[in-house]
This record gives sequence, C-alpha cells and structure tokens, in this order.
Amino acid sequence: MAFLDTEKTDIRRFCGYPAYGGTPSGFQSWRFYQAYGLMEYRLNNLSPAEEQVVRNYLATLSTLEAAIPAASGNLDTDQAAVWSRNTNEPGDRMALFDGWRRRLCGFLGLPPGPDLATGGNLTLVV
Repeated sequence: MAFLDTEKTDIRRFCGYPAYGGTPSGFQSWRFYQAYGLMEYRLNNLSPAEEQVVRNYLATLSTLEAAIPAASGNLDTDQAAVWSRNTNEPGDRMALFDGWRRRLCGFLGLPPGPDLATGGNLTLVV
C-alpha cells in the first residue's frame, strides 16, 4: 500500500528535509534538488516489505519524538530524596531520536537532510 501524504510528510521531516509544499511551483521544492528527488522516487517505489519497515521506523520515531518534550517535566527537580534526575535527559533523548532518524535515512539510502547535517556532509545540487 502506498504511503499516505501524512506518512510522506513524517518521513521527509524525520529524515531532516524541510517541507516543500503541495504545488510544483516555487524554488525550494524537492524538484530542484537531487536528494529530494531521490527521496520522492524511493517513497513512491518501495516494495510492500520495505514500506512496512519504514512504517515501523515511523512508529518508533513518533514515540521517541513525543518523549522529548515529556522530559521537560523533570527539569525543575535536581534531586528528590534518594532519586536524582539525569541532567542530560533531554539531550540524551534528542541524540537517541536523531540516531533513529539517521537509521531511517540509511535504510532509504538517502543522505541526512539539512536538519540532520553536521558540518556540510550534504551537497544539494541546484
């Protein structure tokens, strides 16, 4: 079964690519960049088994993403009785989330998008 538009939006977002809009006009759409075009080709041509793997990634990533803001609930407590919070929890959760995002990119054979780029290892060809 082909991906729904909402699933494609999440895949693009999780892979670190910005929104491109719903029309073929404009200068920042995937149509102007090889990486974006490759992503769209892959999303439209995966086998059913591959689509299921991507849907499993989406479920995991959605859970990890939702846990990041929830970590802010403990930011006001440094230590309570014998319990003390992990002061690095928000950063640890972001690192875990970003790691899974990179794994999704790797499965799809895509370079991480601009949101995941670390030091210019993504080249967009205009």
